[in-house]
Amino acid sequence: MPERAVKIPGPDHPITIEHLHDRVVVTAGGRTIADSCHALSLKEASYPAVLYIRREDVDMSLLQRTDHATYCPFKGDCAYYSIPIGGARSLNAVWTYEHPYAAVADIKDYLAFYPDRVDEIRVTPIA
Repeated sequence: MPERAVKIPGPDHPITIEHLHDRVVVTAGGRTIADSCHALSLKEASYPAVLYIRREDVDMSLLQRTDHATYCPFKGDCAYYSIPIGGARSLNAVWTYEHPYAAVADIKDYLAFYPDRVDEIRVTPIA
């Protein structure tokens, strides 16, 4: 098997991770899937920011691991979960880097949700 390229974020492909000072609630199939006041915002190059939620703030009993997998040379191997109660559109709706590369180690034990595969990702200021 050929060795995979590993790339380090830099000026041509920056990645920043910041603690979000808001509450993030994710719903699907009419249920709360995640509720967190400890989310991270990952900004990569020119892509829109992605919210990552601590695994402990996600109801993992509502997720089902799939065989789908991808690879990012900046972050590593990516695993996926579906949300069965969300129906067909929630297939592979959740992704996670369980062993991320050192440059993005902060997202270990966090999950991200595709906005178009859940009912809502609501972000509200913490009062």
